[in-house]
This record gives sequence, C-alpha cells and structure tokens, in this order.
Amino acid sequence: MSVECRDMNIDAHQHFWNYDPVKDTWITEEMKAIRRSFLPKDLKMVLKENEIDGSVVVQAAPTEEETDFLLELAAKNDFIKGVVGWVDFTSEKIEERLQYYKKESSKLKGFRHLVQDEPDEQFLLREDFCNGINLLQKYDFTYDILIYPKQLPAAVEFVKRFPNQKFVVDHMAKPCIKAGTLSPWDEHMKELAEYPKVYCKLSGIITEADWHKWTEKELISYLDVVFDAFSSDRLMFGSDWPVCLVAGNYRKVKQIITHYMQVFSGREQQAVMGQNAIKFYQL
Repeated sequence: MSVECRDMNIDAHQHFWNYDPVKDTWITEEMKAIRRSFLPKDLKMVLKENEIDGSVVVQAAPTEEETDFLLELAAKNDFIKGVVGWVDFTSEKIEERLQYYKKESSKLKGFRHLVQDEPDEQFLLREDFCNGINLLQKYDFTYDILIYPKQLPAAVEFVKRFPNQKFVVDHMAKPCIKAGTLSPWDEHMKELAEYPKVYCKLSGIITEADWHKWTEKELISYLDVVFDAFSSDRLMFGSDWPVCLVAGNYRKVKQIITHYMQVFSGREQQAVMGQNAIKFYQL
C-alpha cells in the first residue's frame, strides 16, 4: 500500500464519458439527467465537497478505445487512482493485449465486461471467455463482475473456477430493491462471499430502487445481507457517479453508507470507505 494512499477515502466506482446519443443508447430518455458528457472537471469538486480523496474509474463501453480514453484521463488527473478497463477476453490475442496494457499504465488495475447485457445467463462460464479470465492473475489484474441477480448462479460457479483470482461484484449484483425482493439474491450473495478473493461494491444502490421514492430505510435489509456475508473487510464504497444522478446526488449516496455504519468501529468504517479499495486495486 502506498504511503500517500494509506489514509484516503476512495470512491471505488465512478464513470466518465463524452456523451454520444448514437453510441450511448443505454442512457435512455428517462435518464435525461445524465444525457451529457461527464469528465474529471465535473467530479473533482464533488469529491472534495464529500471528503473523498480519490477514485477508481470504471469502463462504460466495451471497447479498447474506452480503456485508452480512461487511461488518458487518469494520466492527467491525480485524483484518479485506478482504472478498470475493457478488453475482449474471448479474443485469441488476449494475452498479447494484457501484456500491452500491463506495460501501458500502472494506473490500469483490472478489467470488466458488461455481462449484464449478455442474453446468455451462462456467459461467464463460456470456455473462450474463461480462457481469457484465466490469464488475469498472471498479469496481476483484477476483474469486476457486472451482473443481474439471474446471473448469480453462473457467477458462483465462475469464481469457483478461479480460486486465486481477485474479483469484485459491482453494485451488489443489482438486487430487485424496487420490487422489495430479497430471495434468492441473498442466498446467492452469501454463496459468493464464501470465496475469500471475492469482494463487493456498495454502489448502484439507489438506481435499483424507485428513483423518485426510495428511502434509506428500504435499503437496510439489502445492506444487512452483504455486510453479514462479506463483512467490512471485503466491502467498498462506490458512488456510481454520474449514473447515481438519475435517482439522487453524491452526498445522498455517501450518506447511505455512512449512516448505516455509524455503529461500526472507526477501523471498519475506514476499511469500507477506502482501505479495502486500496488493498484490492493496489492503489
């Protein structure tokens, strides 16, 4: 752990993009609050106002151009402590690309694929995909798991195949908060947590609730599940900014976690608010 990061509060999950209505079709009309570009200048002051010292920026588009774009931003902005990019894990040239990116930037910490968008619920278990994932540990890269609850059974089998690979589940695997449903999401999350190399991000919570009517109270049972399963040693705060703006603001997102953890020890609070991200991503 680097000296300068030791006592930092870290946002383990945020995004940047130059908005393009053709490319960014996932940003629907009802998400008009984020139908524009979001760049480091837009986030820097927000982080300062919320006493967050740095962030990990995560890919939002499945292209290497996206990875290069984020690395360029990270090189110019010290508050960006790490990048989670994208490569094609199914490519026959995957090792060549991992070698390239390992040399390209020390801020590139890992990769993610938009598995939630894959129609095949078993996508994580595809042989060609797993062949690529199998190389990550060799190059000391992490992997962010982005899925819906229906893909959790495959995710459990997936992490089982790679017991020494560092994984983190994004957005608590997007539980059905708006519908008020816990099962079987809760059972599957407990299964995932049995694997010690698997972490979980406390991110993207309010966007899985009713954007206009959510309350902190309704989120408690979902937080209870992941805190009980992963403990404060394998959970990370993440804002999911600017996506979170469709349902709230940065301050509210942070308060959900700080309010929940009021009864926790100082060590546990610091672990979730920064130390775990620093350890996991080697910031």
